[in-house]
Amino acid sequence: MPKSSPLDGLRFAFGTLTVLPVRVHRWDREAARAGMMNAPVAGLVVGLCAAGAGLLLLLLGAGPLLAAVASVAVPAALTRGLHLDGLADTADGLGSGKPAEDALRIMKQSDIGPFGVITLVLVVLAQVAVLAQLYGGSWARGALAAVLSAITARLALTLAARTGVPAARPEGLGAAVAGVVPVPGVLAVTAAFTIGSAAWGTALGPYGAVRAAAAVLLSLATAELLLRRCTNRFGGVTGDVFGALAETSATTALVVLSLGR
Repeated sequence: MPKSSPLDGLRFAFGTLTVLPVRVHRWDREAARAGMMNAPVAGLVVGLCAAGAGLLLLLLGAGPLLAAVASVAVPAALTRGLHLDGLADTADGLGSGKPAEDALRIMKQSDIGPFGVITLVLVVLAQVAVLAQLYGGSWARGALAAVLSAITARLALTLAARTGVPAARPEGLGAAVAGVVPVPGVLAVTAAFTIGSAAWGTALGPYGAVRAAAAVLLSLATAELLLRRCTNRFGGVTGDVFGALAETSATTALVVLSLGR
């Protein structure tokens, strides 16, 4: 086994959750635990890239709609579209009405069914619509939303990898990270990023901090509802479920950030 390093968690997070050229040296449970606790850090980098793309287009004279499309496309590209694919597959599994074993088989198929297509279209449209609204009102609010949604998407993965949440299959990424993060660790990471988001939100006015904190907490609450539905339906989590949780959390955060003035 390779020698343990404090960077193993970051390598695991970036190597499994992004396409960035980071080599994962360790795949044991200890590395997985550190990796899932560092998942929001990977989200921060993805979010900064998404915001950067949107702001660059605005600077070059593009409209807020095109900037929003770029800010949605960049996270998809940096994850090889795996989270969106997981969202579609999970929607097909949940919508199939089949027993758990058959639903999991449907989720593993390469094609996307009607439930997946509808869910995918609506989620992407919602993300683009919100970011276009925010970029149109303020470049700063749009950039904050792009970053915050990417962080909360990965924070939902930390939540789903907590102790007590089983894997639905004995193999795959879901099995590798299921149950690896102790609950106190989840609470600590959630608190840190909620406080950090609120602090950043203060730059956008008196209600910015409240809106940012609410976006994090409500997105996690929504992800938790979906997580419970999936574990009851499938018997545990899979890589697809993790992808669905990420996209659901990101979309919820964006919707919350779009409310109010």
